[in-house]
Amino acid sequence: MNTLKTWPEAAPRLIAVAAGRAPADLVIRGGKWVNVQSREILDGYDIAVAEGRFAAIAPDLSALIGPETQVIEAKGRYMIPGLVDGHMHIESGMLTPAEFAAAVIPHGTTTMFTDPHEIANVLGLAGVKMMHDEALMQPVNIFTQMPSCAPSAPGLETTGFEITPEDVAEAMAWPGIIGLGEMMNFPGVVNADPKMLAEIAAVQNAGKTVGGHYASPDLGAPFRAYVAGGPADDHEGTCEADAIARVRQGMRAMLRLGSAWYDVKTQITAVTEKGLDPRNFILCTDDCHSGTLVNEGHMNRVYAHAVACGCDPLVALQMCTVNTATHFGLERELGSIAPGRRADLILTSDLTTLPIEQVIARGKTVAIDGKLVAECPHYDWPQTARQTVNLGKALVAEDFAIHAPEGANTVTARVIGVVENQAPTKALTAEMAVTEGRIEPDTGRDLAQIALVERHRGTGGVVNGFVSGFGYTGRMAMGSTVAHDSHHMIVVGTDRDMMAAVANRLGEMGGGITVWKDGVEIAAVPLPIAGLMSDDPAAEVAARASRMVEAMADCGCTLNNAYMQHSLLALVVIPEIRISDLGLVDVTRFELTDLFE
Repeated sequence: MNTLKTWPEAAPRLIAVAAGRAPADLVIRGGKWVNVQSREILDGYDIAVAEGRFAAIAPDLSALIGPETQVIEAKGRYMIPGLVDGHMHIESGMLTPAEFAAAVIPHGTTTMFTDPHEIANVLGLAGVKMMHDEALMQPVNIFTQMPSCAPSAPGLETTGFEITPEDVAEAMAWPGIIGLGEMMNFPGVVNADPKMLAEIAAVQNAGKTVGGHYASPDLGAPFRAYVAGGPADDHEGTCEADAIARVRQGMRAMLRLGSAWYDVKTQITAVTEKGLDPRNFILCTDDCHSGTLVNEGHMNRVYAHAVACGCDPLVALQMCTVNTATHFGLERELGSIAPGRRADLILTSDLTTLPIEQVIARGKTVAIDGKLVAECPHYDWPQTARQTVNLGKALVAEDFAIHAPEGANTVTARVIGVVENQAPTKALTAEMAVTEGRIEPDTGRDLAQIALVERHRGTGGVVNGFVSGFGYTGRMAMGSTVAHDSHHMIVVGTDRDMMAAVANRLGEMGGGITVWKDGVEIAAVPLPIAGLMSDDPAAEVAARASRMVEAMADCGCTLNNAYMQHSLLALVVIPEIRISDLGLVDVTRFELTDLFE
């Protein structure tokens, strides 16, 4: 475990250094101090660090340089706090916490607030503890939110494990737990479901923060009821009105820019044009896959995007540092360059594009010019975490056959409509012909088949339906055991034989992603840990993921970040229509619905 003295433990030394009675461990000289507490830039300042914390910031701290003191010359560059991601799921990067940290540290991220509800659905509380324990081993700050909703919508899906109020209460005593993960079961909160309220109560009684997730456009009575239930933030807003409604009701509005979600530009106008107080706005990713991390960045990407959208750089910086720390009750611990805080700092020569030139975490240099120079230790993942794909039998083409009602020549089928760059789907319908009692995919009308294959308990269950928006052509199929949130197996294809082959291949791999075309596998991303993550280096996983994206394009797909859309097709808490192991789900009414009208 990567230990850091608490402020009270470090206080005698911090005071001695600040008073000039003892030398510092590190002095950064001659930089521009970007002060997110006062929102100003102060030129010609030095920063002294002791015990992994900031001890003093002043125009000349050369007197604190002793024979053992490390000195870094800022050379007039900006000295900004390390970046903070307010909401994310490490598993969505297809990486373990160690490899995720290794990928984002060079981009300047020194703190993450993570909700491991993906692994909770597969391995329950034990899986959350594994994520929590590896997180605490890292040289940067990874705080864990105890997952709240497994299943995310009780009665509409079946998870590998369920999270209970007792689990939540137990986790509140773990050292790295900061609060409750996003409360996705918003109908449960609105209807005062005793289980959901018991989870919230356990967290509030522990004095910790309850994460929100209100994925409905209704900002009337249901929204007010949800806020009254206790969730303190929300990242599901997609327009200015959403952001305004949340902050007016006392929530923090989390604006996200991930690999597939582009919700900053449409909401940040609440600050840049409407002039709302920016202190209740937070930037986050929710989520980035490995390719985005390796090739584009992490929170530095979100920050630069917010600035490009017209946000004042200092305001944008507050939104990904001190605002986030304050929200989680950690303003005195991190998020700013001020005495006593963890010495997490970035040196950069430009506040608009934010090149990350040197990253310091807890007073140690962890990255220089995009290169990691720190160790990110690995947890010893047990076999129980590596053997989680249980199909129960070898699947065949007939498992993917969609039979028409008796005597029908045509049917009106419900179709899941993918919306590019957004989490919601559209509930579409299509008139489809019946051939020999079956309904086949229709690539000419962009109607592919989707199947949800049960993979936790080995039931052999397959639920079939239709999806539109990917643009697939020819004979193809792709499948993934990353299938938010219950993480069964999603297979999308135009050919039943290949859909069966894809499912069996994923079982053989122990989880991951595979793409097939004309009967041959053309890309694969093995994810052996819980069928969600790899403990290989991010660059290797990103290269496989990049080939996977190319393979989807080879099959006719033109969507931006289509894989993220694929992996969310079973997310039964976001409208309008999804698929689960129990059937098609109408998320506007939170009930199961028939494939045919």
